[in-house]
Amino acid sequence: MRRLDCCSLLLISLVWMGCGKGESSGPRGTDVGSTGESVTIKGTIGYSALTLTNPFFKVIADTMTEEALKHGYELIVVSGERDVKTQADQIDDFIVKGVAAIILNPCDSKSIGPAIKRANEKGIPVFTNDLAYDGKDAKVVCHVATDNLQGGRLAGDAMVLMLKETGGDVAVLHFPQAESCQLRVKGFTEKLAAHNAVDGNPQINIVSTLDGGGAREEGFTAAKDALGANQDLAAIFAINDPSAQGARAYLESVGKEDQVRIIGFDGFITGKQAILEGKIVCDPIQFPDQIGAITIEMIVKHFDGDDVEPEILIPSELYYKADAEADPALQQKE
Repeated sequence: MRRLDCCSLLLISLVWMGCGKGESSGPRGTDVGSTGESVTIKGTIGYSALTLTNPFFKVIADTMTEEALKHGYELIVVSGERDVKTQADQIDDFIVKGVAAIILNPCDSKSIGPAIKRANEKGIPVFTNDLAYDGKDAKVVCHVATDNLQGGRLAGDAMVLMLKETGGDVAVLHFPQAESCQLRVKGFTEKLAAHNAVDGNPQINIVSTLDGGGAREEGFTAAKDALGANQDLAAIFAINDPSAQGARAYLESVGKEDQVRIIGFDGFITGKQAILEGKIVCDPIQFPDQIGAITIEMIVKHFDGDDVEPEILIPSELYYKADAEADPALQQKE
């Protein structure tokens, strides 16, 4: 798969423009790109992130900002803060501004449909990344994401490898509102079920599935609830690094960090550092820079009248402590 290197730059502009093929209906301006060259600004693209407190979405935002500017578009970046009403209002604001395109990480994979439909009715193309729209009443031109089902299966493989000799009880820290997390848990569950179906294999049982909120504080609380309900808990699968790190913080607070091992998901720098330190066993890692860059590439193709694939999935890769020890990004951090 293609990997594109990008710089971080956040430019916010309110440029009024029409909706056809991304062409501006008002005067065009200029801006300066990261290399110092003058760029003709054709218009704006609106991006509503799930949340910008998670560094994963910040990388996507920064990458798309830089890539969009290369093609003459400025990115308006806002945060939905995991609230579908807030995000729907942001989409309405993008429509009023007359953006050339809208990009979303849906805060709710189903409930965001009516807001997307309003953009459709105004002729504004909508794209999603990381989190998909799960409905039939509205149209998304293209979805770019990690192959979350494949990533969940990798997490399941890692859990089976970790517990295959002893078996044990496992908790899942979910974020069920997000279609991507549903796929991660589905893939994870498939692999455990396949292991358990083989005669003689020690059973690895999911004894609780809790909403970890995709955030550190909620992950802390969910781990507390999971361990409170099952003192013999052997492991946790958390659908992202913030919830995994919250779970780890709780386990450390009660001296259970050696008993309950954690597999996360994401592989952003803080998650990789936690793996290096032995706080998380491993992650299926994502490539948010690729997600951001390919999203802008698909938008530009659409503006040019070219065919765009409805879905582009980027495989994840398992990342263990040995990978962290050889990771240049962590060596630079030190």
